[in-house]
Amino acid sequence: TLLGSRPSLRLLSCEISVSHTEISWHNPGMIQRGDHLRRLTGLLREFPVVGLVGPRQVGKTTLARALARGWRGAVTHLDLESPADLARLADPALALGPLRGLVVIDEFQRRPDLLTVLRVLADRPRRPARFLVLGSASPDLIRGSSETLAGRIAYQELSGFSLAEVDPARLGALWLRGGFPRSFLARTEPPTWRWRQQFIRTFLERDLPTLGLRLGADTLHRFWTMLAHYHAQVWNGSELARAFGVADTTVRGYLDLLASAFMVRLLTPWSENLAKRQVKAPKVYLRDTGLLHALLGIRTADDLDRHPKVGASWEGFMLSEVIQRLGAEPRECHFWATHGGVELDLLVVRGRRRLGFEFKRTSGPSVTRSMHVALADLRLERLDVIHAGESTFPLAPKIRAVAARRILTDLPPLR
Repeated sequence: TLLGSRPSLRLLSCEISVSHTEISWHNPGMIQRGDHLRRLTGLLREFPVVGLVGPRQVGKTTLARALARGWRGAVTHLDLESPADLARLADPALALGPLRGLVVIDEFQRRPDLLTVLRVLADRPRRPARFLVLGSASPDLIRGSSETLAGRIAYQELSGFSLAEVDPARLGALWLRGGFPRSFLARTEPPTWRWRQQFIRTFLERDLPTLGLRLGADTLHRFWTMLAHYHAQVWNGSELARAFGVADTTVRGYLDLLASAFMVRLLTPWSENLAKRQVKAPKVYLRDTGLLHALLGIRTADDLDRHPKVGASWEGFMLSEVIQRLGAEPRECHFWATHGGVELDLLVVRGRRRLGFEFKRTSGPSVTRSMHVALADLRLERLDVIHAGESTFPLAPKIRAVAARRILTDLPPLR
């Protein structure tokens, strides 16, 4: 069975075309996505509808096909970018009602009205069909134009490749290129650079308008580029609003839509009753460092090492890796900062457990005053400093330095 094996996705050597740009893939062997596959299988056993969400081109369709190959029973795949499948769903109740087994609906955000039909089908006795819906927008955005499937649907987010799925020796390539499969697996740097440039263009010109943002691609590209320069900083909507000559609420709407499309991570501030003035605005991160570097004009590792945003880029990259390694939910992840200059890059809160993390682009991290203050004021179980060196070692009581390449062995998942 799928749960009893170690499934993976094999990406073979091939030539693909993206917006008339030829990208050459190498054969990396077996790219393990077994954890995602097992989790998805488990959710389909529990829920009649499962939403697999994540950015475009991240591998949702490939993962769904891998699951379908191991499915015992009938499988139907509907792609809402296909005119034939859209025509087939002109009467969705008539089209979906007779189907049995596993029904995969790709690009679900194009027809969020189908949620009404799925709610009826999910409540049938004995549940003759399970529905796997793939979407490139967050659950909140998908739900926006219809009723929810509360109690009937579970969501799983699929991101790009992580350190758990690639050789840790390729950490530098993963950081530079990002986790999108076609970017990471390109043979050389020029093809991966071209792919990311074309992805940005296609996303702005085609994908965002389908999510309801009616704004010129040039304006959106400028906004996204400005966000790249704010990467790992506290959101300042007034400053960006002045730059664009619009209201604060308008630029916040742009930001929220990019977050809903999985391009941006908004890390919420943690606040509690302390005798300190605490920062209340979120921090902004571009989720994929490959896209971040493309927007900043960073082509090579040497460019990255010399760029003023290298520290911020490292912070965002390792923050994502730690969150994935811990298995933390977005509502469990925060940052903490005071107006007195004390801050903590990442605070993970689960029940009574509180874990703190700092991210340093150095091989010799040291303890700072902020770490001691955060450890005491936030009552942390421990504080880990994720660094670029090779070793994990203690720095002080409850504070240790953890090598980035060793987080899979030295950083246990949350239980």
